[in-house]
Amino acid sequence: MRDFKEALHEDRVYLFDGAMGTMLYSKGVYINRSFEELNLVEPRLVQEIHRAYVKSGAQILITNTFAANRVKLAARGLEEQIKEINYKGAKIAREAAGEDLYVAGDIGPLGIRIEPWGPTSVDEAKEAFKEQAEALLDGGVDLFVLETFSDLNEIHQAIRAVRELCDLPIVAQMTVADDGNSSYGTSPEIFTKRLDEWGADVIGINCSVGPRVTLETIEKMVPVTRKKLSAQPNAGYPRNIDGRNIYLASPEYMAKYAKRFIQVGVKFVGGCCGTTPEHIKAIANEVKALSPSRKISVTMVPEDQRPQVQPIPRREKSSFARKICEGRFVASVEIVPPKGCDPSGVLQGVRLLKEAGIDAVNIPDGPRAMSRMGAIPLAAIIEREVGIEAIFHYCCRDRNLLGMQSDLLGAYALGLRNILIITGDPPKMGPYPDATAVFDVDSIGLTNMVRQMNQGMDIGGNPIGKPTGWHIGVGVNPGAIDLDREIKRFEWKVDAGAEFAVTQPVFDVEVLKKFLKRIEHCRIPVIAGIWPLTSLRNAEFMNNEVPGVSVPPPVMERMRKAEGKEKAREEGLAIAREALMEVMELVQGVQISAPFGKVQYALDVVEGIER
Repeated sequence: MRDFKEALHEDRVYLFDGAMGTMLYSKGVYINRSFEELNLVEPRLVQEIHRAYVKSGAQILITNTFAANRVKLAARGLEEQIKEINYKGAKIAREAAGEDLYVAGDIGPLGIRIEPWGPTSVDEAKEAFKEQAEALLDGGVDLFVLETFSDLNEIHQAIRAVRELCDLPIVAQMTVADDGNSSYGTSPEIFTKRLDEWGADVIGINCSVGPRVTLETIEKMVPVTRKKLSAQPNAGYPRNIDGRNIYLASPEYMAKYAKRFIQVGVKFVGGCCGTTPEHIKAIANEVKALSPSRKISVTMVPEDQRPQVQPIPRREKSSFARKICEGRFVASVEIVPPKGCDPSGVLQGVRLLKEAGIDAVNIPDGPRAMSRMGAIPLAAIIEREVGIEAIFHYCCRDRNLLGMQSDLLGAYALGLRNILIITGDPPKMGPYPDATAVFDVDSIGLTNMVRQMNQGMDIGGNPIGKPTGWHIGVGVNPGAIDLDREIKRFEWKVDAGAEFAVTQPVFDVEVLKKFLKRIEHCRIPVIAGIWPLTSLRNAEFMNNEVPGVSVPPPVMERMRKAEGKEKAREEGLAIAREALMEVMELVQGVQISAPFGKVQYALDVVEGIER
């Protein structure tokens, strides 16, 4: 098991579990009992809940010790068992987590007011927290989560207590009201700065409010700290139905906000009251898509230990690579694989592309998590039957590292040479939402792996004999919501070995220009995506349902004014031609999509320019 401190230095997202109390209550444990005492009297029940969260994709389990401090346990006559309850809580979570997941020791407020608002001194509060933290530490926790604090002074004492015992990472989370301030009136900007100064490693929000207020509060915290941020909202606000508090936020709604948390910079997500394993499972899909989370890495072998092989020069890797190296403007067309096993319709269209002088065919790999013919076999069929080069997309969603390596070695033996590496859309987006996503690595990790194969090594740094000669491409989104993050990932892709990049469809050339300006320091050949819209409905679909694509209002308005199918098609072609003309001086080529598999749409874009 790695030290959790390493996770703090990684640019990836980690997933906490959900609510323990909600789950215990759903299993018939009523609120007049001490949930924490169950660590001693019904440990299997507690562990069953931990395991449910593990199965749902949680990476950090929080111990069942939220109220296991001396003050709250005394109210139930359990104060003499404080050490045993906390120690056992850590052990139960550790058993469920195994060696692959982290365990966080949970510490909540004392439930009393401390100075200057109450009679309990800050030192007395610190000692109470220290007693609980010591037992959790003995139980083997990897980090501490201080959660649901309203009083900034009180959470300060909890931080002091932990720091006097150890240097394990601390996640310090406040709870806020609808206005984003704590119940004591402390603003997010203030409590974030204080928690940063006091040594919290991760600063966050949990409980009390739902995802929307949590997001609004997090957005106020981002500018005032460089520490990692966490967000664990309730599953909305509870509604009393037949005497029971029911949380109404659906798993899909929670997952949608988890994505937004991540996009504004949150690195630790999860849920509080009302959050169930179903919610965590939905959130896990977003986490995997935006920051693949498995602790699997590609071994990078030092230069002096690499096999003495001669890598294939880039211009010799493929005809497509040679044309780019020669400075020629290249054109490719993207064709979605068929749903069935008959490629004849696709081949008919590809023959038209070859006759028209198109340089290559792009083949997506399960776009929008749809199940279609594999990109690799279709690419091999196209090159064999038609004689035009293929650029097959390869995503990280569906295979583990071993399967990826096997696929790519086989694809190279089949004669394929051009690859576009992408992370992949999560299964939740497609018609099989319960399918398992793998995501051993993301597109950056896979680019590293393919580069190693080009240097004659497998993922473990072992020689493979003759090196591959993959022409490595990556995807990029100039219109990303978090452009800083997109550029940072682009830089890493270039460092990993990317040799060209293909953008998402460009509808606003000014957005592309700004992006190209910002990547001048690490520029590789960029191929701009062009999509000929076919109707207003098609434009709305692209704008709302295709990840990473944004159709600006002026384009939407042009499509809205185009009445009738034929006029809409002509307007869509005109928009695509205008975009192509504008980008030709900016990039090294274009990838034109063929909506609904109709290659003539793509050819009309090019032919319109030629005329």
